[in-house]
Amino acid sequence: FGSRRPRHSLPHYQGTLLPDWESFNNFLKMKVKASVTSDKRKVRKAHFNAPSHLRQKIMSATLSKELRTKYNVRSLPIRRDDEVMITRGQFKEREGKVVTVYRKKWCIHVERVTRDKVNGQTVPVGIKPSKVVITKIKLDKDRKALLDRKGKGKNKKE
Repeated sequence: FGSRRPRHSLPHYQGTLLPDWESFNNFLKMKVKASVTSDKRKVRKAHFNAPSHLRQKIMSATLSKELRTKYNVRSLPIRRDDEVMITRGQFKEREGKVVTVYRKKWCIHVERVTRDKVNGQTVPVGIKPSKVVITKIKLDKDRKALLDRKGKGKNKKE
């Protein structure tokens, strides 16, 4: 009994070089920043308990190809009067203006994207921001500053 090897151990090779799997696995798991966790449970908890100001940033959508080339920016946090096109799901290729950004439920409501309830009432359908493309941006001074800042950063890298 005492001399039996556990099933999970590698066979004992004498005089041959085996790859050092432990250090290879550690390399794959290596973190970029020691103070930030990569524990799946903690990351999910932080995501779903995120406060509203962080949810705004997480709820970003990509820009259309024309806007991407114009501003040199790939994505933006979505806001109320942006015009979007839905790219996934039942309402694919529908366009409309964003009516609500529902941060608590991680979704947006687009005008004319509704469904009828059994009692006859019409309710807006929640769409995830990652499943839309922004086709027209509602610009104000803060949004312009954000686009300039993000676009300049891209120019420096090139």
